[in-house]
Amino acid sequence: MANAPVPFLSSVMLFISLVHTQNPVVFQPSRLTATGPEVRALLLGHTSDTLLSLRPVFPSNTTGLIGPPSCSNGGTQWMLTTEQAGKNAIWVHLILRRNLRLCGKNETDADCCPKRLCLLETLQVSACVAGRPRASLLIQVNIHALLVPTMAGSDNRTIIPNQVYQPLGSCPCDLTFRACDVRCCCDKDCSIEEVKLFVSHCLPGPFGGQVSAAPAYQCSEQSSADSPDWFPFLCVNSPPENNPYLGLFYQGHTIPSKPGPSFQSPVLSAPLPVPAYIQGSPILLLNDQYFTIPQKVLGQCVNNAPVAFLENFKVDCVTILRSCPAGLPLQTLPTELSITLNDGQGGDVVVDVIDEVAFEMSRFISNTVTNLDEGLVCENVTVALDYTFYWKGNGITRVALTRTVGTITFNTSVALTTRYSAVFLNGGLISEPNSGNPGYQVGRPVIAGTLDTLDNYTSSVQRSSLNVWKPVRDGLCSTAEMKPVLFGENFTSGCLLPVSRQNLTQCDLLRDAVTSLQAGLNTATYMAKSGNPDPLIMTDWLNISFVTLNSSTTTNDTTSSCSGVPSHQHIHVLSLITGMVEGRPQREIHAVLVSYTLLSWALDCGGGDDSLCMDPMETKLLPITSSVTFTDIPINTGPPKTRFQVNFTEYDCNRNDVCWPELAFPMTKSYTGEPHSQSLAKGLILVFFFITASILGTPWRQIRQAWT
Repeated sequence: MANAPVPFLSSVMLFISLVHTQNPVVFQPSRLTATGPEVRALLLGHTSDTLLSLRPVFPSNTTGLIGPPSCSNGGTQWMLTTEQAGKNAIWVHLILRRNLRLCGKNETDADCCPKRLCLLETLQVSACVAGRPRASLLIQVNIHALLVPTMAGSDNRTIIPNQVYQPLGSCPCDLTFRACDVRCCCDKDCSIEEVKLFVSHCLPGPFGGQVSAAPAYQCSEQSSADSPDWFPFLCVNSPPENNPYLGLFYQGHTIPSKPGPSFQSPVLSAPLPVPAYIQGSPILLLNDQYFTIPQKVLGQCVNNAPVAFLENFKVDCVTILRSCPAGLPLQTLPTELSITLNDGQGGDVVVDVIDEVAFEMSRFISNTVTNLDEGLVCENVTVALDYTFYWKGNGITRVALTRTVGTITFNTSVALTTRYSAVFLNGGLISEPNSGNPGYQVGRPVIAGTLDTLDNYTSSVQRSSLNVWKPVRDGLCSTAEMKPVLFGENFTSGCLLPVSRQNLTQCDLLRDAVTSLQAGLNTATYMAKSGNPDPLIMTDWLNISFVTLNSSTTTNDTTSSCSGVPSHQHIHVLSLITGMVEGRPQREIHAVLVSYTLLSWALDCGGGDDSLCMDPMETKLLPITSSVTFTDIPINTGPPKTRFQVNFTEYDCNRNDVCWPELAFPMTKSYTGEPHSQSLAKGLILVFFFITASILGTPWRQIRQAWT
């Protein structure tokens, strides 16, 4: 038994050598079932001298078996092609050459399927070497006809009904029109890739964004341990989707239908006219070229990026200049920017260019430290291009461009920050996202605004935001940006201001400069109480209280220090819970106070560094800070409740949906819905019917039967 594996191993090696000598080929898989118009399989082995043949085969009537492979071709409706997949492998493709459409009634066209089961046959593909079959592939074809509607493609528009006369939208977390809201998994503006980013953090409830769980009066909540015995008789059977608090809705519009799938080769037709613009489609010139503006792509600025319809953007691009720029986009002429665009309605629109000159260039440039005798002066450098597109329906009605130019002076090099933006306006208003519905949501920007008087002497509030410092790059106030205040999030930030001894000798100018920087953070004078304010209703807004700085206050200024510098700005927001919507508290802003902290600034010459005291132009970086604090106002400010009030709430009308003490309210004088005499008479009639039903009911009937 110890020598038994030797003959077995020898036979295996002999079989492998014989197979290698005969150059075998094999199909993988060797059998398959086709339910569509295309079939693929692999042919493995030495395929250099291999020829393929295709023929239909039929099982024997007596044995039911299929005959041996053959190298002869037979007439079929299939086309056989091959594609090299490797050194010793090729792909074998079979494509059906007929239409799979189901024939209509009384249709005599041969290129259609008369029955639902369109094709039922067996095919055999043989791999032949020197006229002899070496391998075969059996294909069982079982294909059904395609069901195509009779009027398919006759109407290329899908009409969405006007939702004003329909129930409110089923996606309450969709707060931004034609934009994807994060964590709102029912937002149809979110692409599949965007939904994958937060699919595991969807807002809870029906449709991926309901405001709360099912209310307590739903019959589905009967399993609660504290449900009273009358609950099954008074509960409400209603699906959770049938909820009046489902968020905003929008007017109906039309969308083009998408063509259905087809296995036929497309028929090239005459070129169609340019379709109307839809959100995300690129804006075109008259020569069908893309209209481009510098934008950021993957974090990098690209000079020739197409502009998408109805998509606002604002980007900053930093360019290192070592010489005066020449050419677009830093050197532009009004004639080069006043181009003609395709308006999307079969016409054209010309860009209207408005020039502005920037005299204060500190927010656009930051010089490097160099020492040269002569500086380089570059005039009419384009530092900002702000486009405003006015649109209506699927077209553009007007385009306005504000070109900002300035003069740059530098030595060896300079970092130039240019701004590019595009805003789409419909009827002169920008579509602003809300911050809640109706109460504020934590983490959304607080909504501020300034009062604007319209032509008809009515007041409207133009939206803006409260801001705090957002330092970038070197942390200086000249390059710092602003960050909007987010509801419910306390925040502290700041920037640095270079101050020299010479500045400390001019304290009034220094205080004015710091005050101007702090005042630039917030230009709003009104604050929205809720997250979805109406700009035309002044009761939705409240005044922002500012603690004004008293210029007559005495200051203790010296030659090396300045007092009363408003170096810190503090925003205090008071919020409170005004109500509950299905168990969710609705937060509103009650008051806003903006105040300043006055500090003394001085330069310290100690520590071994006397350059600040020796050189009056030597600067030191001093901080300018801003902060925001949110404070919740308690709802209940009365005396604490007793144990009876806390535990025994069955008869408390303020804490229960059912109020038993008000059962006879229509018969009291407090009820004013109708005259007291009528309500009293109706109440007595109801009492009479109740007593009659009780007497004639089952208990009294049993008593009478027992008495008789």
